[in-house]
Amino acid sequence: MKTKKPYIEELISQGEHQKQDFKFEVSDSKKIARSMSAFANTDGGRLLVGVKDNGVAAGVRSDEEIHMLEAAAQMYCKPELSLKFTEWKILGKPILEATVERNPNALVSAPDKNGNYKIYIRKDDQNILANGIYIKAWEQKKAGRSVNIAYTEVERSFIEFIKKHQPINWSQIKKSLHLSPKKLNQMILDFMLIDVVELHISEKGYFYSLIEQNINEDV
Repeated sequence: MKTKKPYIEELISQGEHQKQDFKFEVSDSKKIARSMSAFANTDGGRLLVGVKDNGVAAGVRSDEEIHMLEAAAQMYCKPELSLKFTEWKILGKPILEATVERNPNALVSAPDKNGNYKIYIRKDDQNILANGIYIKAWEQKKAGRSVNIAYTEVERSFIEFIKKHQPINWSQIKKSLHLSPKKLNQMILDFMLIDVVELHISEKGYFYSLIEQNINEDV
């Protein structure tokens, strides 16, 4: 019978993923704030400090790292976040677990490399910038905006084009349907709000596809 791994060893064995990130050290509060923003805007997650990218436990090198994490959460996340700290040891090496809860009340921003505050989301093991349509859809869903769509030939062409070429990016849709940026953005947003179109964000860009089960056969 296999011996069950201790909790912290089990976490590290999972590697980095959507809800977990390894940090060998914390030396830049602004940079770590981007990970916190991404966790808070997606599914929540944890930072394991004192762990190398390859999963080797190196140990936390200084108590100052806790202060750096707190600064990231309180000074460089807007709105500020609360962290839960748990300390572990592997072969005598201290590992710090900093847990970030999902924030359902507001999108959390953090400074980019130029100091401009942006919204990040977590996709697999990456922190990725959210685009304007994602942010508007989130805000308008939270506000409960109602949507009434007139299924003209334009809307039907839009749905059929995505269905045929999905996943497809914004530029490809615009080029094919010859819509103004404002009209296309509004159409995508409206269909996202009624859960007909969904946005996929990855390192390669922003792509749209249909939520098939929510498409009315008459569309």
